[in-house]
Amino acid sequence: MAAPPKPAAKPAAKAGKSSKKGIWNLYAKTGDKLERKNKSCPKCGPGVFLAKHTNRLYCGHCRYCEFIKQ
Repeated sequence: MAAPPKPAAKPAAKAGKSSKKGIWNLYAKTGDKLERKNKSCPKCGPGVFLAKHTNRLYCGHCRYCEFIKQ
């Protein structure tokens, strides 16, 4: 009996510029103050942001959803 074939090696990750990601995209700096860009969840409180989708605002923590009228 022959041994099963070995899986192919995964390609190495590409080295390049890293884009600005994370929590800092949710704030805007105006003068000496930080302002929140997204709306906060009314159920969870000011620490949880609502995600912006094409037709709705959604909280991934408590599953609260607001639909946007277009």
